[in-house]
Amino acid sequence: MNPANPLLETFRQSSYQLSNHGKRNVQVLKEAFEQIDGEVSSDMYGRGQIIEEFQEKMAAFLGKEQAVFFPSGTMAQQISMRIWCDEKNIHQVAYHPLSHLEIHEQDGLKKLHNIKTILLADKTRVIELEDIIKMKEDVACILLELPQREIGGQLPSFETLERISEYCAEQGIKLHLDGARLLEVLPYYQKTVTEVCALFDSVYMSFYKGIGGVAGAILAGEQGFIEQSKIWKTRHGGDLISLYPYIIPADYYFEKRSSKMYQYYEGAKELAALFNSCTGISTLPLVPVSNMFHVHFLQPLEQVKTILIEVQQQTGIGVSHYLKELDEESCSFEVNIGDQYENIPKELLFEAIKVLDENMNSI
Repeated sequence: MNPANPLLETFRQSSYQLSNHGKRNVQVLKEAFEQIDGEVSSDMYGRGQIIEEFQEKMAAFLGKEQAVFFPSGTMAQQISMRIWCDEKNIHQVAYHPLSHLEIHEQDGLKKLHNIKTILLADKTRVIELEDIIKMKEDVACILLELPQREIGGQLPSFETLERISEYCAEQGIKLHLDGARLLEVLPYYQKTVTEVCALFDSVYMSFYKGIGGVAGAILAGEQGFIEQSKIWKTRHGGDLISLYPYIIPADYYFEKRSSKMYQYYEGAKELAALFNSCTGISTLPLVPVSNMFHVHFLQPLEQVKTILIEVQQQTGIGVSHYLKELDEESCSFEVNIGDQYENIPKELLFEAIKVLDENMNSI
């Protein structure tokens, strides 16, 4: 066992793991290319059959006029904000305090584009219409992340989305969807992807989250918006000579998994209920609204780490490879249900939860 990180090592050695689709190794790429003819021509600087057909396919799927493939969502979303700011001549946007743009991108939006940000709502809840109405500053665009990952994947109601969309249209504010996990929220909303996307002026979707591809993202919207995004993609260095190593896996795993989101959602609800049956453990949200949720422990990180190592060694179930300290007396980790969950024998899953509960009770 790796003495530097026994939690990670016992997780890696486990027979079954609760989250995701499996190891992110070269096999992910090899599987996607297995049936691809080696004579198929690659795309070249954003042109060619592979990229153009995939972009058309995604535009139709999302219900937008056009779409463009990006090597990363970070690039796609910063460019979206820049386009809307330039169009409105207002270099200010608004989003959640725990938005990916705010906490994971090294202030790229501010440093590269000189765009100021307004933070809506507080860190513990999703953005509501009232937060937007109360906003005093003028903004070019409001970004909504569905689901809000950093608070367990919480969601506003669909009615709230409709009201926000209508208000933004009336006020001349562009509405952008950070849909990194867009497909994962559809079972909860019981809406089609086009019904959700119709509420937004621009839409971003990732291909390596719930879909499980290698990397890459799609950005969709009206023709003029997409034409501008292509120019900015070049300015950002996103027009690689070829993007097919990302596009082919994106398409392959989209076809393989886009229809499985209900299965993942049901699995998340089942697993969250099991965690919530344990002493000193709760999930956020209590009942998941997508395939993801956070597991919270009312015990110090080092104590919980010892317990998880024991559970993983004893049962062969990989619960988590990490813990995040919330404060001196609590910690958490994130669950994302994917293909691996359905492969776990129920008797082993229930045994792991039983051992976890017993260990929590013994503290």
